Amino acid sequence: MRFFRFAEDRIPVLLFATYFAADLWVLFTATTWWFPILWWTFGIIPKGWICSWNHHHQHLTFFRVAWANRLLEIMFGFQTGVTSHAWFLHHVVGHHRNYLDQTLDESRWARPDGSIMGETEYSVIGALTAYPRCYEVGKRHPAQQRIFLTMGALQVLLLAGAFALRPYNTLFVLLLPMLTSLYVTVWATYFHHAGLRTDDHLRASYNILHRGYNLATGNLGYHTAHHSRHGMHWSQLPEYHAQIAAGIPTNLYRNPGIPFIWSGTEAILDLSPEQAANLQAPN
Repeated sequence: MRFFRFAEDRIPVLLFATYFAADLWVLFTATTWWFPILWWTFGIIPKGWICSWNHHHQHLTFFRVAWANRLLEIMFGFQTGVTSHAWFLHHVVGHHRNYLDQTLDESRWARPDGSIMGETEYSVIGALTAYPRCYEVGKRHPAQQRIFLTMGALQVLLLAGAFALRPYNTLFVLLLPMLTSLYVTVWATYFHHAGLRTDDHLRASYNILHRGYNLATGNLGYHTAHHSRHGMHWSQLPEYHAQIAAGIPTNLYRNPGIPFIWSGTEAILDLSPEQAANLQAPN
């Protein structure tokens, strides 16, 4: 029996595990006050990318055995601030089922009066309500709720143990990256759907076709395809996007943000002239 569900997940998992090993090395060996701060600062963007892979994992787990998935989720929890089954509850059986209805969406971008939240407002509210909303959704999924609560408690105990051993380093290597990554993750999701009022899945998501962005995020830029087939493995999304692209309006393509926009808009290579002309400005 294969250990990985898909061979394409092997290299990403190896990279994330190597990064986490580096985190632990800094945690236990750094002796200056400035190096943990530097490590946290330069880790904000790559750990933001790892959030995308944690998201993919909780849609379709990377391993075929439960214990390996739980270990990976502990690592992801420290890297991204999103613990085991939190994405599953909040996002997979929450947001994906409700994203067309802003009165129910766990990642809702509309205020109660129907107006559109600003980026900061959405990000702050989303980050502060993420775990309460996970818990509320979990009431309808008791088996997954038990794993969410048990693994969350274990994550807190491990974090407390790290603080007991190396409090200063733990603050900058584990806790602050967790909080920062959670906020950055919520902020990034604002640009997936905000302002799109529709009952049509093909018109409800923005897409980014930049090759570098999709390499770093596991094809998260093919967001319409992801919402149309959210159980599909990330490696299969470009092919599925090609099948449905004719039904996606031209205004639903965006350029990537920093740092990918610095390398130019490779997305134009994958768009028709009409789509390229309507490409939205970078976020």
